[in-house]
Amino acid sequence: MESNAVLLESKSSPINLLNEMHQLRLLGHLCDVTVSVEYQGVRAEFVAHKAVLAATSKFFKEVFLNEKSMDGPRTNVFLNEVQVADFASFLEFVYTAKVEVEEDRVQRMLEIAEKLKCLDLSETCFQLKKQMLESVLLELQNFSESQNSEEESATQPSILLESKAAAVAEADQADCPLDPPDCPVDRPRNGVSSEVPATKSKEKM
Repeated sequence: MESNAVLLESKSSPINLLNEMHQLRLLGHLCDVTVSVEYQGVRAEFVAHKAVLAATSKFFKEVFLNEKSMDGPRTNVFLNEVQVADFASFLEFVYTAKVEVEEDRVQRMLEIAEKLKCLDLSETCFQLKKQMLESVLLELQNFSESQNSEEESATQPSILLESKAAAVAEADQADCPLDPPDCPVDRPRNGVSSEVPATKSKEKM
């Protein structure tokens, strides 16, 4: 009688594998490749494992699969125009799946990811740049809204003053009609009312 198949799967094994490979690299154990990087006269060498670099970078995979012979106990790879700090961060990322960098270095990390054809790092940088852009846009929107609210609050007192002035003007017109007999503006200086000629003309008619 056959028994049913069961799945044995470890959630921690990939992380443990990465951590162990990272420790081996830091100690220089079982490393079989030396990567030399140079940028503007600054040069440094890094030891690593071909398998890890080939699994995370298509650039290194092509280099290692196309090499004809070993130069010695280790393969030497030379990278020009790559900053030391950037390649150190790249190595930390491919061995640990995470790395902490300054915000202004994210673009450089994206460039080195594209140069070395590291899809995981490229996607991580792209997502982070997207989040940073959204954060900046949100801050600009909040700033713009606060500016608008300040401008509105500044214009409200002037609107109130204008409405009060209009109300006072209307009240003055109500107190003094356009053609009132007793309005001091329409009284002639000789004291005779302006209504008298109009009354006489009506009587003649």
